[in-house]
Amino acid sequence: MPLPIILGIAAAAAGVGGIGLGVNGGVKMKKANDKLKEAKNRNEFNNNQLNTANQSCCVAMDVLGKNELETLASFKEFSLLFEKIHNKPEFAEIKLGDLNIPSFKTEEINKVSVGASVLVGGLGGAALGTAGGFAASGAATSAVMALGTASTGTAISSLYGAALTNATLAALGGGSLAAGGGGVALGTTILGATTLGVGLLVGGVIFSITGSKISGKADEAWKQMLDNEKKIQKICNYLSTLEKTAQKYNNTLSKLRGLYKQYMARFRSIVTKHEIDSKVDWNLLSKKEQMVIENTVLLVGLLYNMCKVKLVKKSSSSNNANAINHAAINKAESEALNAYEKLSVKVSIQIEYFTKWGEQLYLTSRGTRYRMFYDNNKWHIRFDNIPEGLLNNYYYSVRYDGADVRVEKRHHRRLLDEDVHEFNFVDSWHN
Repeated sequence: MPLPIILGIAAAAAGVGGIGLGVNGGVKMKKANDKLKEAKNRNEFNNNQLNTANQSCCVAMDVLGKNELETLASFKEFSLLFEKIHNKPEFAEIKLGDLNIPSFKTEEINKVSVGASVLVGGLGGAALGTAGGFAASGAATSAVMALGTASTGTAISSLYGAALTNATLAALGGGSLAAGGGGVALGTTILGATTLGVGLLVGGVIFSITGSKISGKADEAWKQMLDNEKKIQKICNYLSTLEKTAQKYNNTLSKLRGLYKQYMARFRSIVTKHEIDSKVDWNLLSKKEQMVIENTVLLVGLLYNMCKVKLVKKSSSSNNANAINHAAINKAESEALNAYEKLSVKVSIQIEYFTKWGEQLYLTSRGTRYRMFYDNNKWHIRFDNIPEGLLNNYYYSVRYDGADVRVEKRHHRRLLDEDVHEFNFVDSWHN
């Protein structure tokens, strides 16, 4: 066969081979691009999941943090009233059944209340996670820190607004970067919440995830995405648990704080009644009055202990999320609920009254309407901690479709024995 023909055949064969290689290369490139695109989309989805979990958790922690700071700030009135009591015992350790509450110094409570008031004033317009950062580190510790000195050498208490909250959170994070501490880095995140608080909630691991970039190479990008996905899922689980823990803790704190407000009202009345020249002699108070003050002191100690708990324990590694301080949380909650059970006044009321279908019976006192529940031919209601003065003047009404259809003409009045903590009343309709 002539050489030109042989070369022509060889060239044609080579051309066909080149086309095959080109098509195969194009397929591989498309697969790589698709894989890279999927990795980026999935990574974006995972980060959105993290962002949602973070924001939801921060909201719950912020509610708790604000509640704790407001609780501590409210101790200022207690301190003023308590200082007026002369010849009072040391209250070295107050006991309520099998519950022992460690003592505290009045000046310590006063200092904490001042610091908490300063922080509460700086929460207006604060970024997401700010108040939560205080709860994570212990609101009481944060309140004391607010009276300290920032890493710049400026007294934190001389600052205000965002500068105050940021300086306090930076101090809780370990100081400024210039001083070699965690500082701002511990509280800066690109999750959309530019606050120091988020870093205190989660830890440094959140920055290693949100700050990383997906590789431009498909296989590397896919591996990075899977690694991040595992970390993100772990952090989301942590944030979900922390959110539920914060909500439960806040509910317990709110219950105890409500009881404290009632005892403070009675404490205030005692001081007003016996005050002479800004002093009240403990020895001239009745046993019941002394008991009210002792129980108020006990509630302050319990609330103070709850606000001292650091909900989050910092991780020593930037590769791991922080840990929830379950042991301290459970202990504080248990003591609080134990005291609440012993000190709260529980009242159950029932009334036999026949209503038409769709009608609803209510108990009304001091402008507040309480819905009753129907069971076994009787309407009933239970208060686990009866609001102060609720039974001094109350009445029943029947409502249908949002309007009163029948209202009692004569009101009811019940007097509660202060030595009894549980009551069961049976009423009848007053025409």
